[in-house]
Amino acid sequence: MSLPMIPTITVFERSPDGGKGLARDMRVRWAFEEVGQPYEVRLVSFGAMKEPAHRALHPFGQIPTYEEGDLALFESGAIVFHIAERHAGLLPDNANARARAITWMFAALNTVEPPILDLQTAKFLEGDQTWYEQRLPLVKNRIRDRLGELSDRLGDAEWLDGSFSAGDLMMVTVLLRLKPSGMLGEYPNLSAYVAQGEVRPAYKRAFDAQLAVFTGKPPTA
Repeated sequence: MSLPMIPTITVFERSPDGGKGLARDMRVRWAFEEVGQPYEVRLVSFGAMKEPAHRALHPFGQIPTYEEGDLALFESGAIVFHIAERHAGLLPDNANARARAITWMFAALNTVEPPILDLQTAKFLEGDQTWYEQRLPLVKNRIRDRLGELSDRLGDAEWLDGSFSAGDLMMVTVLLRLKPSGMLGEYPNLSAYVAQGEVRPAYKRAFDAQLAVFTGKPPTA
């Protein structure tokens, strides 16, 4: 009888966020922890990410990737969806609720995250341009438009659609990217929503594991 294979994911050898939980492998780690699935990690340098061996797994030369037997996946959303479909705990049993949870996964990545990433691009890649100061308010206003809509929809609910799901996992990790900007604090219910995600035991285990790669110290028990 063969033992089940343990998936392997690729992560930054030296995360550019300094271990703050913003790298996209955090989403995959959190999903694994929520469903109780062990996993292994392979560290990849920035140089190795652009080499043919890694591009065979991820054509765009990024992280994370997922390998299990002859299955190889890339894109954090696709990997989390795969984990959620194979293990109980991240998608509801009810068909309609399950479909709504998947919808929120797509909303997090396709609707909420793009303007947030635009802010990061503006700061780190365009900050030395003469038009940077004029563009920045426009970028922030686009983010506020999305946050306002999300805040209205969430209201005083604990999670987006009843119980915690993969939709919440993706949305929380997207919103966490706004922490350094202070913009999330403008929406108290969204701040509380993110905080609820951060106190989940599975999130804490995933965060500690990702931080340990950066610090070189094993996670605390």
